[in-house]
Amino acid sequence: MSSPRVVVVGGGVIGLSIAFHLAEAGVDTTLLERDTLGSGASRATADVVRSYFAGNPVSSALAVRSLEAYHAFPTRPGIDLPLRQVGYLVLFTEADQVTAFEADLPAQHAAGVDVNLISAREARERNPLIGDFPLVAAAYSPQAYISDTTAIVTAYARAAEQAGATLRTGCPVTAIDTRAGLVRTAAGDVSADAIICAAGAWSASLVREAGVDLPLTEPIEQELLTTDPLPPDTPDIPVTLHAATGLLVRLRGDRLLIGMGYPGPDREAWRRQVAERLAATYPSLAGLALHTAVTGLRDASPDKTAFIGHHPGPPAFLYATGFSGHGLCNAPAAGELVRDLYLDQDPGFDVTALALSPRRAG
Repeated sequence: MSSPRVVVVGGGVIGLSIAFHLAEAGVDTTLLERDTLGSGASRATADVVRSYFAGNPVSSALAVRSLEAYHAFPTRPGIDLPLRQVGYLVLFTEADQVTAFEADLPAQHAAGVDVNLISAREARERNPLIGDFPLVAAAYSPQAYISDTTAIVTAYARAAEQAGATLRTGCPVTAIDTRAGLVRTAAGDVSADAIICAAGAWSASLVREAGVDLPLTEPIEQELLTTDPLPPDTPDIPVTLHAATGLLVRLRGDRLLIGMGYPGPDREAWRRQVAERLAATYPSLAGLALHTAVTGLRDASPDKTAFIGHHPGPPAFLYATGFSGHGLCNAPAAGELVRDLYLDQDPGFDVTALALSPRRAG
């Protein structure tokens, strides 16, 4: 039986950020991952890091803090990271969407988000692919970048190991026993003074075993699609979201990467809906074949805001889960907050907005 001081369960971008920040602070840290690093939700991302999350200034504040960390990657942890600024455009087709945006705007600005309302004309100038459908206005934030999730996962893993953390892959956790201070795996028990659950879609049962009843929804399978090669004169465009339908597109090389909600049980029907919405929003792309780009299981919370909290021990139990697709954008800040909660130091953030509370009980 090994005796690390802290065990982090989950080797996605959140767990690796936590492991890096703890090890950097001198904490004896072991991370346990059921498969390979970044093999869960971290493999099903659009490689976009942005700051604006509509109606969710808490996630936006985490993302603003995380963007600062991503920009600082060359000096800490000391690894160059691709960041190509493209901006984030949200298309409004209904007046009440504009009303909701304007009501949310003060909180977004207070969170540090650079986002503002622009006209339909300016939206079409920023994305010339937009078709001639009724467009009321749009939101635009320049704080959106194309990065590389695999590079981020690899960077955090390398930096965590260099700081002294132990990363164990192919080691699924079967149970958490907080009374005994044990993390149970098929390869044997691992003891710890603190256990941190960052297991993404596999978090719900683990946090319940630790006596924390987070209202996490059932794991959702995410699928992103890609098109056949685009015409050679296709212009560069921002990451663009059609607010009414959830159609999200960005350029990836000579193709378009597409997301729109979740496939559900009838994947073919969902694909037809995506193709129809793509043709209606971007008529010049109608008829392009769609193919699976990536799939992965995603965790989710009822309000689409992460749960990050700390239950004192011994052993202490901490959790960082329910990121609802915001994990890549929130990962650096999540690692910093969990480190500070564990070390009982000021995180410089109102963590009560992230912890389990009656308001967030589902």
